[in-house]
Amino acid sequence: MTNRDTLRPSAGKTPATVITGFLGAGKTTLIRSLLEQAGGRRLALIINEFGDVGIDGEILRACGDPTCTEDDVIELANGCLCCTVADDFVPAIEKLLSRPQPPEHIIIETSGLALPKPLVQAFHWPAIKTRVTVDGVVAVVDAAAAAEGRFAPDPAALAAQAAEAGQLDHETPVEEVFEDQLLCADLIVVNKTDLVDAAALATVEDLIRAAMAEGGTGREAKILRASNGKVDPVVLLGVGAGAEDDLANRPSHHDEEEGHDHDDFTSFVVELGPQPDPAALAKTLERVAAAHGVLRLKGFIDVPGKPMRLLVQGVGTRIQTHFDRFWKPDEPRRSRLVVIGETGLDRDAVTAALS
Repeated sequence: MTNRDTLRPSAGKTPATVITGFLGAGKTTLIRSLLEQAGGRRLALIINEFGDVGIDGEILRACGDPTCTEDDVIELANGCLCCTVADDFVPAIEKLLSRPQPPEHIIIETSGLALPKPLVQAFHWPAIKTRVTVDGVVAVVDAAAAAEGRFAPDPAALAAQAAEAGQLDHETPVEEVFEDQLLCADLIVVNKTDLVDAAALATVEDLIRAAMAEGGTGREAKILRASNGKVDPVVLLGVGAGAEDDLANRPSHHDEEEGHDHDDFTSFVVELGPQPDPAALAKTLERVAAAHGVLRLKGFIDVPGKPMRLLVQGVGTRIQTHFDRFWKPDEPRRSRLVVIGETGLDRDAVTAALS
């Protein structure tokens, strides 16, 4: 158990940690690990998802940890916090701070498609400026996905282009979101290291350093390695960065834009019937993801005869399933999957293939 005193916030502003990272990087898993090591500290969570159905918040509520009650989790679905600061984010912070026992630390999980810089800028809003500070921005990277070329096809060429031209050509919106998340970070957690070998891990870290160098931040974000999101909470929740006062050193590809949207990506929910064979379902999901270029799949499944619900997590064609908790007596046993991909993803074809 972590020593509670080592995590105690300093007097004054309440510290907040922004946890960012692309779809499926392992942000929720990392937060769950933090909760397990909270050591009695009052933590509050703001969870944001891209889409109408919140999965990550429900996963955290199911963790069974006393530091993760219903009141401690505020879920903001159907949008990205970077786009809904005034309507959603600031009121959520105010709600937490107005509690009789306000949190000692606020953890904010952005959607996998969110740009962290606009969210950090929001801490200058008058309603919260004197009350909360960004202790640090943590970017989580899926080592396996990065090694597969999901974010930059050729890390060596990426580094060479940055050195020679001083800038990179961004061929996909995925690359830009990934790099924006890195360029805003104080800590970068290379997660899922158990899925790659030493050579692939070195390649991933070269990719990260090349992206940081190309951004010209002048900062050196610390790179940590992790599997299953296990990182010492003292490291994650004690950065002391005051990131909202360091925005000039956190460049974004969207700095010159008055606003931005997520028109490059789409999300929808597929309703399924009961699934008697989880292994067969996983194989189907793998085929569908490969055939249609699905970026992310996640949801809960009803397996007949099983008292627990099946949690499905998919990153590209990598599908994982496990039973996470018992169905509640009054809870409908529904099978629902959130599907996320780039704009143009054929919703009808994906739905038909899954159904």
